[in-house]
Amino acid sequence: MNIIFCAVMIAGGAIMCAVSPDGFLTALLRGTEKAASSTLTLGCIYALWTGLTQVADDAGVNAAIAKGLSPICRRLFATKSAEGAHAAALNLSCNIFGLGGAATPFGLKASALFDGEGNVYGRNMLFILNACSVQLVPSTVIALRASAGSASPADVFLPALICTAVCTGAAAVSYALLSRKRKCPKWRR
Repeated sequence: MNIIFCAVMIAGGAIMCAVSPDGFLTALLRGTEKAASSTLTLGCIYALWTGLTQVADDAGVNAAIAKGLSPICRRLFATKSAEGAHAAALNLSCNIFGLGGAATPFGLKASALFDGEGNVYGRNMLFILNACSVQLVPSTVIALRASAGSASPADVFLPALICTAVCTGAAAVSYALLSRKRKCPKWRR
């Protein structure tokens, strides 16, 4: 991928220098400025949501949601581990609120616990749900649209909700059905 990116960059620079040599440096600097601005915006968004996640965690909101999701997670991930189900529930609750970065440590912990008990099915299902994750609030996209000057940055809310719900449901059901059809053991012996 790096080779392709470099080749495209060099080809584009050569064409720009041939067509408009005086505009090359201006375009390069303008692109760098936009990249730096986008990076700063994303960093600020991430800092804001990480802080809000910490506040929610300190207030017990994440724990309450995870406690409610834990019984569902035990069945969904076919786990005997209460700690694994709780970590998976915390991971899913963070993803539901669009806090993917905050969900990562919980996902890694749940995966390690599932591996420790030999639960390949649970680990794979957690990976699938994280790849598709339903988001009630696509916070990063809304914040990026707002920072870009969108007149109505939250217009992506309903399409994103529908899209992630359909994608997540289809992926989870497909994996569950395929693992039964292949007679994949939920527990490695």
